[in-house]
Amino acid sequence: MNAIKHFLLDEDATTAVEYAVMLGLILLSAISAISTFGVGTGGLWGGIAAQL
Repeated sequence: MNAIKHFLLDEDATTAVEYAVMLGLILLSAISAISTFGVGTGGLWGGIAAQL
């Protein structure tokens, strides 16, 4: 029980949670940017393939 209490009161746990949330937001924005870029270039490559 003391270990759980110590973990909850320790500032390192808060920092770890903040970093995890920040990492999640960065990954979410990177995945959405890559997805948007892929959809945008998909039409470009489709048009080039149709012209060939």
